[in-house]
Amino acid sequence: MTTYKTISVAIQGGGTYGAFGWGILDRLLQEEDLVLDALSGSSAGAINAVVLADGYARGGGREGARNALDKFWRTLGSTATLSPLQRTPLDRMAPTFTMEFSPFYHLLELAGAMAGPVREGPISFNPLRNFLSATIDFERVRDCHELKLFIAATNVRTGTGKLFRREEMDVQRLIASACLPTVFAAVEVEGEMYWDGSYVANPPLAPLMKHSTASDLVIIQNNPIARSDMPRTMADISNRANEIAFNISFVREVSALQYLNGVPDESRGAGMMPSNMHLHLVSGNEYLNDHGISAKFNAEMPFLQMLHDQGVQSAERWLSEHRADIGVKSTLDLMPVFFPDQT
Repeated sequence: MTTYKTISVAIQGGGTYGAFGWGILDRLLQEEDLVLDALSGSSAGAINAVVLADGYARGGGREGARNALDKFWRTLGSTATLSPLQRTPLDRMAPTFTMEFSPFYHLLELAGAMAGPVREGPISFNPLRNFLSATIDFERVRDCHELKLFIAATNVRTGTGKLFRREEMDVQRLIASACLPTVFAAVEVEGEMYWDGSYVANPPLAPLMKHSTASDLVIIQNNPIARSDMPRTMADISNRANEIAFNISFVREVSALQYLNGVPDESRGAGMMPSNMHLHLVSGNEYLNDHGISAKFNAEMPFLQMLHDQGVQSAERWLSEHRADIGVKSTLDLMPVFFPDQT
């Protein structure tokens, strides 16, 4: 007799590093005894969550979700062959998938710094909008009653977070969550302007703790905290600064949840969340740290496939080590979160 275990999954952003999260999700969805209750995400993590819900809806289930994720990332890889954002011959000589010598990579950051991202208008469209509209059926996403969905964005005016839920999900809200301000202009939703959700929650954990019925929360970390090399170019410095800012929100929320889990129930205030959810982390630090900051803009299919395979390997290792702990205890190790260079 199969014993089913219910989990919720929180997925970090990180540009095309999101393909690492695709690999983890692909592997977890193959486990028939793991029942998915809720998803949360920011930026690329939000895109993974929404694509998964698209495939899962209307009877698609776990196989439908796997197929939707596979189709999305392969379509992105195919589309990238037409993009001006390509590796140069010098980049291809490097052992990683860096774009350090790509002139368009540097021009993208320079243009954003000097003139700011171009606002959308009748003749200027956010290319991400067109791609997401073509690859995701948002009506199916809203109809995915089997899953709860929480997508984070950052309100530019207030500096606070905004959670978009499955029932209201559309392309405008999704690109708001993935709006990196050095690349895209702020996205308007119901009169407010939004930037990337990773500034406030990368990924959102609190809504899963509060609203999910799952016993366990699995965090997919595909935004490296530590880096072995110093950023040298203005583009790399800008992107590393964003990476650090995105990780601050993650470390802060993990710290808060760890603290609450250590507070006895009788000592909790009225607003404190329950402590009965076990926390787990599947991390890509050991792989992603070596790819270089500029690689987050590389959407070549060989790179995406490698990230997917590394995600599968990481999930496989986590399952072999901690499957028996699901539903029993937390396995999140704070050492690689707070001190990744000392593990």
